[in-house]
Amino acid sequence: MPDIQSVIEKLCTEINDHNYRYYVLNQPSISDEEFDRLLNRLIELENQHPELITPDSPTQRVGADLTKNFPTVAHLQPMMSLGNTYSEAELRDFDRRVGELLEGEKYDYVCELKFDGVAISLIYENGLFNRGVTRGDGEKGEDVSANLKTIRSIPLSLGGSSLKNIEVRGEVLMYRDDFIKMNAKRAEAGEATFANPRNSSAGTLKIQDPKEVAARPLKFFAYYLRSLDKKPPFKSHFESLKFLHEMKFPVMESYRLCPSIENVFEYCKEWEEKRETLPFDIDGVVIKVNRFDQQETLGATAKSPRWAIAFKFKARQARTVVDNILLQVGRTGVVSPLAELQPVFLAGSTISRATLHNEDFIREKDIRIGDTVVIEKGGDVIPKVVEVILSERPKKSKPFVFPEKCPVCGEPIFKTEGEAAWRCENIACDAQVKKRIEHYCSRDAMDIENLGEAVVAQLVDEGLIKDCSDLYSLQPEPLVELERMGKKSAANLLEGIEKSKTRSLEKLIYALGIKFVGEESAKDLAKHFKTLDALMKSSVEELTAIDGIGDRIAQSIVHFFHNKQNLAVIEKLKRAGVNTEWHGTVSQAEQIFAGKTFVLTGTLPTYSRTDASKLIEERGGKVVGSVSKKTDYVLAGDDAGSKLEKAKALNVKIIDEKQFTEMIQ
Repeated sequence: MPDIQSVIEKLCTEINDHNYRYYVLNQPSISDEEFDRLLNRLIELENQHPELITPDSPTQRVGADLTKNFPTVAHLQPMMSLGNTYSEAELRDFDRRVGELLEGEKYDYVCELKFDGVAISLIYENGLFNRGVTRGDGEKGEDVSANLKTIRSIPLSLGGSSLKNIEVRGEVLMYRDDFIKMNAKRAEAGEATFANPRNSSAGTLKIQDPKEVAARPLKFFAYYLRSLDKKPPFKSHFESLKFLHEMKFPVMESYRLCPSIENVFEYCKEWEEKRETLPFDIDGVVIKVNRFDQQETLGATAKSPRWAIAFKFKARQARTVVDNILLQVGRTGVVSPLAELQPVFLAGSTISRATLHNEDFIREKDIRIGDTVVIEKGGDVIPKVVEVILSERPKKSKPFVFPEKCPVCGEPIFKTEGEAAWRCENIACDAQVKKRIEHYCSRDAMDIENLGEAVVAQLVDEGLIKDCSDLYSLQPEPLVELERMGKKSAANLLEGIEKSKTRSLEKLIYALGIKFVGEESAKDLAKHFKTLDALMKSSVEELTAIDGIGDRIAQSIVHFFHNKQNLAVIEKLKRAGVNTEWHGTVSQAEQIFAGKTFVLTGTLPTYSRTDASKLIEERGGKVVGSVSKKTDYVLAGDDAGSKLEKAKALNVKIIDEKQFTEMIQ
């Protein structure tokens, strides 16, 4: 029988391989449920044998500690900015300078897409991920290692690579569809939306809680490799990109070796036309001299390398007329304005609508019906109005005024002080009902197949359902009568609804659509309370004691479960047989730290901070980042700093590793 360490190593290898297939190759070979079973088995074994946890274990991607600050770190080699060109003439001038400096040598270029994301440097030491730093000012950046580890396409180890100490540079970004989906969820929850994927990516990397970062759809692409110790087995940039791919880093395989500047022009023209076919944003092409010895000969100016340059694509804007300003009502009652435009072709598609965000945005730009406007579709995935052409404004135009009543149900709408959004608070509003049911059925919630927006609208309009619990009492006969719904489609729909009864508790909590409760919060709540009934009875104080649950979320949860209509829906879900219990892995350790709060500081002799945190949490304790009067214990190691001094000043009990070990034994 294999020993535990061998079993853990095999599980780690298998899970890492599945992560690579899913997040890099986009070729998953097992279902999500099968993957979760493997990961839960690994977590279970590591909980039983914490001494066998390695830094590159798949379980170590999401840390428990909050990052209060991001220390500034000097780059091992400056991350220089590239010079920009905007025309064929400027690019030819760059090629001329390269030819003159290389004094007649033959040279070629590598062309790559210029990502519109956040530049990152990754350092690997002894084959393991050691540090990840933002570009910053080029000389130094911010250490965001804990957050970068949550991106599953970034390897935590180099496996069997011949290189063990390397620097990899690349770009963190978001796919357009993921960005739109995330923004829609934030808007529905009444949270501020992001302007574009790049800003969202940059902001996400500065979030203090790695759990929240892990819930964001960040992607990574590598485009640079440098060995930090031995001579690498490649002599050109083109070869290094191939080597990156062999080491299982995600590399955008559209890069091309171009023997001449004419080939470079062809590549730039091709991708300026094809940029809309990509799932993410690019704003140009990066052109690099291929051979490393020639790059060294060319050198750099004070700001930019002489061997590379960026060709920037033209801005994607168009002029059109605002025919109308529409108002849409979302799941949580948020009333969002939308510009209805005279159709105009822009960036590969015909645009007839553009977001107006909220009332403040309309007022700031003074957007009116009949205005001629400039719209933009670039890093901002959803087209937006960027400018009003005042010289073409109709003489009789009037400022747009938000209505006092909901455009769907006619009930009064309200605006809370400090918020930008107007809301309809009538939970029976037809638009909200449909959106709430759509959310309940969505893939990230109860994942009911064949139940999209159009079918939900039909079911509500025909009076077959009034809330999500009514789905479980649907019968075949009335379904068959619906438009484009035959016997087979009806049977498939009912089968999908029946399957949803077995979804996990965290899926149900998220599906209920509680304001401010996202997927990660739902997981934390399910793991803590174990049953929906226990969550329903919780107080604000109980909720805020859970890591990641702040006062705003806690208040929202309590408010939700005090609403009689919500309780009636939940009761119907229970009667229908929907699962309301958590079936995750439960720690068998005695809960000796239940209700106790720990702060860790300094370096412990044998435990890593992650190991110690797990041992505390398995026994019911909570680990926080700062010392206060509410702290029960400070676990201090060598080189403990200000936290130790504060603990002494507040008379908080201080223990060392020996005392801690005695407590848990």
